[in-house]
Amino acid sequence: MHALSRRRFLKISAGSVAALGASGVISSGFVRRAGVAADSGTRTVPTFCDICFWKCGAIATVRDGQLWKIEGNPLDPLSRGRLCPRGTGGVGAHWDRDRLRTPLLRVSERGEDQWKAVTWDEALDHIASRMKKIKTEHGPESVALFSHGIGGTFLKHTLRAFGSPNSAAPSFAQCRGPRDTGFELTFGDGLGSPERTDIENARCLVLIGSHLGENMHNTQVQEFATAVQRNATVIVADPRFSVAASKAKHYLPVKPGTDLALLLGWMHVLVSERLYDTDYVEAYGHGFEEFCAEIAACTPEWAAAETGLSAESIRETAREMARHRPATLVHPGRRVNWYGNDAQRSRAIALINALLGSWGRKGGFYTPSILSVPDYPYPPYPEVAKAKVDNPNKRYPFAKDSLTTGIREATITGQPYPIKGWFVYATNLINALPNQEETIRAIQNLDLLVVIDVVPSEIAGWADVVLPESTYLERFEELHLGPFKQPFVGIRQPVVDAPHDQKPNWWIAKRLAEKLDLGHFYPWDDIEDYLRWRVEDAGLSYAELKQKGIILGDMEPLYFEDGVPPEFDTPSGKIEFYSEQLAEAGFDPVPRYTPPEEGPPGSFRLLFGRAPVHTFSRTQSNPLLNEMMDENELWLNAAVARQLQLKSGDRVRLRNQDGVTSNGIRVKATNRIRPDCVYMVHGFGHTAKGLRQTFGKGASTAQMVTRYKVDPLMGGTAVNVNFVTLETEN
Repeated sequence: MHALSRRRFLKISAGSVAALGASGVISSGFVRRAGVAADSGTRTVPTFCDICFWKCGAIATVRDGQLWKIEGNPLDPLSRGRLCPRGTGGVGAHWDRDRLRTPLLRVSERGEDQWKAVTWDEALDHIASRMKKIKTEHGPESVALFSHGIGGTFLKHTLRAFGSPNSAAPSFAQCRGPRDTGFELTFGDGLGSPERTDIENARCLVLIGSHLGENMHNTQVQEFATAVQRNATVIVADPRFSVAASKAKHYLPVKPGTDLALLLGWMHVLVSERLYDTDYVEAYGHGFEEFCAEIAACTPEWAAAETGLSAESIRETAREMARHRPATLVHPGRRVNWYGNDAQRSRAIALINALLGSWGRKGGFYTPSILSVPDYPYPPYPEVAKAKVDNPNKRYPFAKDSLTTGIREATITGQPYPIKGWFVYATNLINALPNQEETIRAIQNLDLLVVIDVVPSEIAGWADVVLPESTYLERFEELHLGPFKQPFVGIRQPVVDAPHDQKPNWWIAKRLAEKLDLGHFYPWDDIEDYLRWRVEDAGLSYAELKQKGIILGDMEPLYFEDGVPPEFDTPSGKIEFYSEQLAEAGFDPVPRYTPPEEGPPGSFRLLFGRAPVHTFSRTQSNPLLNEMMDENELWLNAAVARQLQLKSGDRVRLRNQDGVTSNGIRVKATNRIRPDCVYMVHGFGHTAKGLRQTFGKGASTAQMVTRYKVDPLMGGTAVNVNFVTLETEN
């Protein structure tokens, strides 16, 4: 895919929408409601994006009644007036011809995609009846919610009012959980979302398998560009020469699974050569002598033997980091569920940042602030009779959030008590959770599966009831109150009408509560009543918020040197180089390296990531984003490709260690990847027949992830433990 300027992308996007409309693919129902005249002229509506979790402030433009374009809101501190390709292409979510249009009830076996269209009352009556039956037979706790993003807020409220504490998001156990755990064990605080990384002021940025530019988090990519423009040193350790690696002064092609050995080798250099921030460590550190004793044997020579790198490159990059401290930022990453030791690896990243003195310092990790907006005064929830089901007896003692795979396990085993109902909101669990077979086994034990989504995803095909949600451009939403450098409140509001019988999540949650005789938990009549109360009770103007899309709070100090108190919510009240709480729980108080397991002879470790124009497996049917990238490809080392008599463009199938075979995928023969692994973008190879534009295109990483390792500290599922061989496609 060739790079496109933002201006050219806007031009293509607008032209593509016009072409779709002209071809008749998009009916007039997508533009205006029957009998309602279209608006004339141009109007703009501020909102915030929902194509990914970053929630950038945006301004949508409607021209002559039709959604035309989306741009960044210049008032928003996240987008800074710019959107990424996904955000700009968000208009395609409205135009998507594969969208769900009306509520559906299953009329055959689960997974067969046989449905009948029903009214909203029929669908919600059916759901409420099944929920009441489950409550009578098993208790309200036996209904669980899986959700992703801010849109799940009101569904969580309804489930808590019903009496269930069981809700979870894949963003913890399948994404950021090990990272947050590692940093909380070290500094007593997490990283938040957006992360508190001060990339724009970093003089040295270290990326370990973090693909900025491909993993398109808008603010971070803008700050990365600023840092590069200011000649910041970039160090990249990655088995693959990513886009970020092309900006690096030092590129380290580390062997997959050995990142912790590299981190320990770096820390050994900083300590043994006294390159660390001695004043910072002395003032804020706890257990430093014990820490030094633990890493004494982790020399660069030892690390070199494990990682495949040279000892000199390990020394030189450690010294490079020290030259720029405290404005050296070792990036914590986002999806860090790789090899099963991920919380400890993330703790090692936290520890090297502590040695460099970057936590709480400019160019390292700032202290975010959040605007104070009161919660709505709901009635108190009923007391929960049973504890959450996902982590019985605190099997994973440092899990701060709920575990999706824990709920799945309870659904399969019935222990510690049965889960008989699932609500799935805006997450495609078939692709989001490792081992699709286990997810399907769990589904077969359910009495009720409700899927609420915009498109007919794979998980929707297994549902009993499918509820079509309006897109983010067609609905109000919960307020956006993200912790950031400057506190703010943002509003999402409708830009255009939903084209068919789609409804917003708040309406679905409220109507379902009423069907469950829980209407008193929604004392407001309309979502704007709720939003207005919260905003105005904070002393802000709701009219101003709707007009501008953003209201900014006052700037607070960001760094220790600006007056932020250096507080650490750990047992010692300091940065824990040596963790007694880990030792007491039976874990390593300082991270220790264990070599990764090797794959079968002749196999490649399967690695995967993201593309800048797609979000997970959610956006492939978006006509504009699909036009930019309609299938993935397999990165294969060029020398290996020659040995296998393959070249770029040839099609192969992947067969994993358990005999599962993928769809065909194009080869990309390149020198930019190590010979012991292959790489592809996640989210393709769709099997849902309703996704007509993307069905069967490319290979599915989720299908290949039949094995996973569970992090013993917090229960995250590591997925870079699968291996594949290649077969020529007939």
